[in-house]
Amino acid sequence: MEKNKLKTMRRQRRKTGIRKRVQGTPQRPRLTVYRSLSHIYAQIVDDLDGRTLASASSIKAGNGGNTAAAVEVGKQIAEKAKGVGIAQVAFDRNGFRYHGRVKALAEAARKAGLGL
Repeated sequence: MEKNKLKTMRRQRRKTGIRKRVQGTPQRPRLTVYRSLSHIYAQIVDDLDGRTLASASSIKAGNGGNTAAAVEVGKQIAEKAKGVGIAQVAFDRNGFRYHGRVKALAEAARKAGLGL
């Protein structure tokens, strides 16, 4: 089996296990993170209504997908969440390791006042 396909399948399995436990509600929506090779994305989702309440990405920040961009996206998503009236979220790392850019985004969101 191709190495990239195997890697994707493993992440999908981890993602399924995480999503069994983490669910977004109107009181505590889900903060989900996606990390591509060149950018990082974050969304706050209410799973019961099936709505995205806020989103941010490193594309709009304009500095690529490094850890500095992840910190900026974390700050942006926390500000947008406050604007919509959200103080607490359930963190969904989407099958990615809590390390590097994913960790930087989560810690920046916490520091900006979002409860994870």
